[in-house]
Amino acid sequence: MGRALGLRRDFDGAGLRRLAKVSKDAGQSRRLVALAEIYDGARRTEAARLGGVTLQVVRDWVLRFNAEGPDGLIDRPAPGRQAKLNEDQRQALARIVEDGPVPAIHGVVRWRRKDLALWIFEEFGICLEASSVGRELRALGFRKLTARPQHKGQNEYALEDFKKASLPNWRRSGPRSRPV
Repeated sequence: MGRALGLRRDFDGAGLRRLAKVSKDAGQSRRLVALAEIYDGARRTEAARLGGVTLQVVRDWVLRFNAEGPDGLIDRPAPGRQAKLNEDQRQALARIVEDGPVPAIHGVVRWRRKDLALWIFEEFGICLEASSVGRELRALGFRKLTARPQHKGQNEYALEDFKKASLPNWRRSGPRSRPV
């Protein structure tokens, strides 16, 4: 079995407990208290029991603490999945959306997300869902807007004559109504 990793020499148990008291991150406080136990001479199994974790996790805490100090024990956000499109591919997507489809070439008169997903697959060999294409477009500053269709024979000056004059949907209460 290997030797236990040593802790940094510039801290002690009392100092780590003080840092744990003032910390705003509950996870960091728990980790600091567990490491303070190790500084005070407790076995690592006791520190693992105190922290509610396994020995391997305590070892990871020691490595992070030795490398970065108390700030290394703060919870970090998960990195998430790497984006499928790189910056050049995003710019190509933005250009094709700005230019609009050419019906003879693309076979569509307006871009839909699934049409763009097909174009991305044909152009770059990357398979994206329509919802992922929507997220990419939103990140590029595009919004989902569709122009309202207009009949070719419509006269915009005659529209005012056909608008309905609607009454407001509320009326003032009569004098006999009871107050609420």
